[in-house]
Amino acid sequence: MSDEFPAIFATLRSLMLEAAPGMVVTDDTPTNFTLKTPWIEARTKQPAWFGWIAIKKSYVAYHIMPLYVLAALNDAVPPSLEKRRQGKTCFNFKKADPALFEDLRALTTLAAQTEPDLRTAIGT
Repeated sequence: MSDEFPAIFATLRSLMLEAAPGMVVTDDTPTNFTLKTPWIEARTKQPAWFGWIAIKKSYVAYHIMPLYVLAALNDAVPPSLEKRRQGKTCFNFKKADPALFEDLRALTTLAAQTEPDLRTAIGT
């Protein structure tokens, strides 16, 4: 694990909290951070996942879970972040990059603003 990862994690944690103010913190450790919706998902009877951040062995992972179900949100992923994308919801960072983090902030804010669409897509 790089010595930079804790600082990257802290920056991304703050970013997610600011960009998704209506979500609820359900896990907050030095290596994992999870936000869930304030409402209960019909299928699981649990709050739906909104996002999570984790320090991994070779990168810091930042997940925006609404990307799984909202096609319009996927269309909003900027090319700069596509280079960091792994799978449907994950963006990986090995170094701090303020420009990429601003793109991530915009995408996370948009995901939080589409919360009514998320509720419709997965049911409440």
